[in-house]
Amino acid sequence: MDQISQSNLTDKKLVECSPNKVSLETELSETLYDTMKDFVLSNPTWDQYKLINSALATFFVQNGCTDNAVSEIYLNQLFTPSKSF
Repeated sequence: MDQISQSNLTDKKLVECSPNKVSLETELSETLYDTMKDFVLSNPTWDQYKLINSALATFFVQNGCTDNAVSEIYLNQLFTPSKSF
């Protein structure tokens, strides 16, 4: 598939998604994947999406991000009690 066709396909996929969510595909080390899987399995109030959102928001806030939406995600996960802890 040529570059233009791939770009158009990607644009179409983004339009079909919810306007405030983006699908992300990445490679993880096996160690991170196993740790994430074990954490999610042992903490029923968490899922892989909440974990990744929380980790990214924490990273950005700790590294100077001042976007209010990112801060809100960070604070919500920080102060939302988890039944498993």
